Amino acid sequence: MTATREEGRRRVFADLTPLRTSAHYRRLWFGSTVSWVGQGMTTLAISLQVYDLTGSTFSVGLVGLFSLVPLVAFGLYGGAIADTVDRRKLGLASASGSAVLSAALAAAAFAGFHHVGFLYGIVALQAVCAALNSPARTAMIPRLLPPEQLRAANALNSMITTFGTLVGPSLGGLIVGVAGYQTAYLVDALAFSASLYAMWRLPSMLPDRTGKRRASVLDGLRFLATRPNLRMTFLSDFCAMILAHPRALFPAVAVLWYGGDARTTGLLVAAPAFGALLGGVLSGWQSRIRHHGQAILLAVAGWGTAIAVFGLTRELWLGLLLLALAGYADTASMIFRSTMMQVAAPDEMRGRLQGVFIVVVVGGPRLGDFLAGSVADLTSPAVAITGGGIACVLAIGALAAYGRGFRRYDAHDPTP
Repeated sequence: MTATREEGRRRVFADLTPLRTSAHYRRLWFGSTVSWVGQGMTTLAISLQVYDLTGSTFSVGLVGLFSLVPLVAFGLYGGAIADTVDRRKLGLASASGSAVLSAALAAAAFAGFHHVGFLYGIVALQAVCAALNSPARTAMIPRLLPPEQLRAANALNSMITTFGTLVGPSLGGLIVGVAGYQTAYLVDALAFSASLYAMWRLPSMLPDRTGKRRASVLDGLRFLATRPNLRMTFLSDFCAMILAHPRALFPAVAVLWYGGDARTTGLLVAAPAFGALLGGVLSGWQSRIRHHGQAILLAVAGWGTAIAVFGLTRELWLGLLLLALAGYADTASMIFRSTMMQVAAPDEMRGRLQGVFIVVVVGGPRLGDFLAGSVADLTSPAVAITGGGIACVLAIGALAAYGRGFRRYDAHDPTP
C-alpha cells in the first residue's frame, strides 16, 4: 500500500530524486532558492525607493531598462566565459559580486545616501553579475546529475524562480514597511551566503573543451544554427513570448473588463506565476514523456489557446484560471526545453546556449509587451490578446509542420 501511494505521488508531484541523490545539487538548489527570494526583495525595494525619491512612474520604469540592457548585452558573453573558465569559480565570483552590491545598497541606505543614479548603477551591475552567474550555474547541473534526472532537476529549478518571484516582493514590501530599505538590502546580502556556500562546496567545473582557445560567442551561434532541434526550442518560445504575451495590457484589462483597480492588476500578474509554480510542483507526469519536442509544441499551443480564450472572457475568476493554465503550460514547455538543451548539447557549448536562453527569456517578453501594446492601441485589448493567442497557435503549428525531426525527438536518443 505504501509503495503504491509513493508511486502515485511520483506520477503527480515533482520528482525529488535529484535532491535526494546529490548533495551538491541539493545545496545548489537550496542556495539558489534563498538567493532568488532575496533578489525579489531587493527588486521591489529599489522600485519603491526610486518612486519615493522621484515620485515618477517613468523613473521606476527605467529600473527595468537598466536591468534589461546589461542582461541582454552580457548574456551571450557570460555564456562564452562559462565555456572557457572554471564554472565553479565564475559562479563564486559573480555571486560574491551580487552580495557586495546588495551590501553597498544597505550601507548607502544606512548612511542616508539616497541618489537615483546610484540605484540605477547598482541595478545595472547586478544584471551583469546575473548574466555571468546564470550560464555557469545552469551548465553545472548536467555535471552533478545523470541524464535521466535532468528533467526532474529542471522542474525543481522552475520552482526556484517562480517561488522567488511570488514570495520575494511580498516579503520585501513587508520588511521595507516595518524596518526600512536598509534592512531589506541587508537581508538580501546575507541571503547570498547560502548560494556562496553551495558554490564553495562544489568540485572544480572546468568545461570539457577539445582545444585551449577561448570559447567564442560566434562559434556558439554557428553551433546553434546547425542543430535544428535545439534551434526549435528557442523558436517555439518566441512564438509564445512575442505573439501572445498580454502582460502589458493587464492594467487596462483590469479596469475595462473587470471594473477593478491596482489590486485586480496584481491578481492578473500573479495568476500566471501561480500556474507556473503549480507546473513545477505537479510535474511528475512528465517523467513518462519521451518525445520532448512534441511536448513542447503542445505546451506552447496550450499557452496560446489559454491566452486567446482569456481575451474573450469577462469573468474575473475565469480569466485568472485561464492565465494560471497558461503559466502551467509555459513551465511545462520550459522544463522540456531546458532538458533538451542540457542533454543534447555537448558540455563545451552549454554555457553559450544558456546565454542565448537568457537573451530569449529576457528579450522575448519585452518584444511581446511592445507588440501587444501597439496592437491594442490600434485596435483594442481584446483583439490584441485573442489575436495574439491565435497567432501563437498558428505559428507553433507551422513550426510543427516544418520541424518533423523536432516532433520525433526522443529523450532516449537525443539528437541536437
